Amino acid sequence: MATDSKGPWDSPDSSDGGSTGNSGRGGGSKQDPVNPWDPTPDTATRTRTRGPSLEELLRRKGGGFGGLPQRPDGKSWLPLIIGGFVALWLVWTSVHRIGPEQEGVVTQLGKYSRTVSPGIQFTLPAPLQNITKIDTQQIQTTSVGSPKASSENLVLTKDQSIIDMAYDVRWSIKEPELYLFQLDSPDETVKEVAESAMRAAVANFDLTQAIGPGRGAIELEVRRRMQQVLDEYRAGVLIQSISIRQSDPPAEVNDAFREVNAAQQRRESYLNDARAYASRVTELALGETAEFDKIYVQYREAPEVTKRRLYYETMEQVLGKVDKTIVETGGVTPYLPIPEFQKKTAPKTEPVTVTGNKQ
Repeated sequence: MATDSKGPWDSPDSSDGGSTGNSGRGGGSKQDPVNPWDPTPDTATRTRTRGPSLEELLRRKGGGFGGLPQRPDGKSWLPLIIGGFVALWLVWTSVHRIGPEQEGVVTQLGKYSRTVSPGIQFTLPAPLQNITKIDTQQIQTTSVGSPKASSENLVLTKDQSIIDMAYDVRWSIKEPELYLFQLDSPDETVKEVAESAMRAAVANFDLTQAIGPGRGAIELEVRRRMQQVLDEYRAGVLIQSISIRQSDPPAEVNDAFREVNAAQQRRESYLNDARAYASRVTELALGETAEFDKIYVQYREAPEVTKRRLYYETMEQVLGKVDKTIVETGGVTPYLPIPEFQKKTAPKTEPVTVTGNKQ
């Protein structure tokens, strides 16, 4: 039995069935052995079509990066470019300008470090230290119960009445480090504290005062309560003022309350008129009393003279405007100028001028 000495990588001999497997390629011609571990004959062609490697790019320009030209001394520009970016980053993250209305809160690796005043300030470069600028002079406004809101802001008064209130809270930041780190949401905290303080303050006033003359006292009380609570929270917030924009009964009974309010205003008007009349009468009485005291002093010194003077003054006041003449009898021949009296008592008539056409 003949032993086959061909290896697994040898091609079949042309004499042994040369037509097997090769009849379609060259009609049984001999081919070179094929080894899967050896490079194929077209390796050089594939190498030429492949893109250049990083080392080849660096060698083309003498060690430059991305085709950058070399410096006159033959060195690369890459270190200088990297150094410029680093210097720019150091200056940008280390030098800070704080405005006159601002304060800067510096944190080191996320932890509070210090608070800096306005001016040019220096810190370590980021991310070692960061600075947050806070405007401490800006007055911020928080509105509670806006009239445009869909729901009413109902508050209970001392006399168990209900009113719809809308007001503004104006506040500023007095301690930036507490404002940033002490509370999770300081703006929302201010609003919630304002609602709580308003309800506590209005509970000490009745309906008439809450919707009318008591507004000023309520605003002062709300401001005092809010500042006290926020200081206990260490919120770093200063309450500037409270301004009540609306203080009305609920919409369902608003018309009835308006009528009651109008009646109360009329009542106050009538009371004011009565007080004014009483004041005038009292002043007149006091004046007459003072005049009587003066006459009484004169009467005590000269009774007869004072009585006669009072009699003459009284008769003058009574008969001064009367068109009558009183004549005492007893040897007096009266002469009454009746024509003169008639002239005085006759109504005055204006002359009438009659004009006519002459013929």
